[in-house]
Amino acid sequence: MPLSPEQLAEIEDLRANPRPTLRAVSEGMESHLYRAHDVLDHGFIRVIDYMGDDAAICQAARVSYGKGTKSVQNDAGLIRYLMRHWHSTPFEMCEIKLHVKLPVFVARQWIRHRTANVNEYSARYSILDREFYIPEVDQLAAQSVVNNQGRGAALTGAESARVLEILKGDAGRAYDHYEEMIGEVDHNGDEKQGLARELARMNLPANIYTQWYWKVDLHNLFHFLRLRADAHAQYEIRVYADAIARVVADWVPAAYGAFEDYRMGGVNFSGKAMDCVRRMLKGEEVTQETSGMSKGEWREFEGDIG
Repeated sequence: MPLSPEQLAEIEDLRANPRPTLRAVSEGMESHLYRAHDVLDHGFIRVIDYMGDDAAICQAARVSYGKGTKSVQNDAGLIRYLMRHWHSTPFEMCEIKLHVKLPVFVARQWIRHRTANVNEYSARYSILDREFYIPEVDQLAAQSVVNNQGRGAALTGAESARVLEILKGDAGRAYDHYEEMIGEVDHNGDEKQGLARELARMNLPANIYTQWYWKVDLHNLFHFLRLRADAHAQYEIRVYADAIARVVADWVPAAYGAFEDYRMGGVNFSGKAMDCVRRMLKGEEVTQETSGMSKGEWREFEGDIG
């Protein structure tokens, strides 16, 4: 199950005892506090705490820029201006702390975003649960022939069934051995010393679940979402990013709308690409050979301009 009985009890206790506050709150985010959103087969994200809202972004910008923002008539317009011109500091005034349960191999991708504070469940002190990520059949795919770090066509029939059995069997055997190594009593009922947890964990597969608290400011969270909620991101981390994005959209709707427009839905062109666009607008025929771009750049450029 995604949440343990102890975690569920903690959440219910916290939600049942609201406290008045003088700080600014986001009504959209308040509805998410302590509520777990399921991701994958055993994972989840849930908001533990947050600071700031759309107004906090504008407040910081106006303190910083003073009269320079007087021509912007409303907060949404100011936020769009900040996003459009890459003024990132005001977005750092908002922060969010998430509790995330995720497979270890997803966590190792996630941790590459070194702009957050992280505290992970320790398998040196505690015993990991017997919970593994086993993909749905439609997520089992062959290696892509055009992308060395991506998936290609989906596996079908006997091949997908064979792979699923390998994943389930290997995970189960590895955990059986993990329990056996750390156990204080062997199968014959005799007492034994048992291997240290910090050593026994090395035998566990990368699809076992871990948990952490992850605290990040909105600017760096947007960078995470731009990369991980993108269609090219690995599915298993993308679904976490999608779940977080839905929370952020309720937390800071104006900021998220600007982010969605300028970052997720926008395109950044290189100098060479802009030169090609100008030439095309003049009616000139431009090819990869005359563009000055590599084949990879040209392929991406064609995708961007549709």
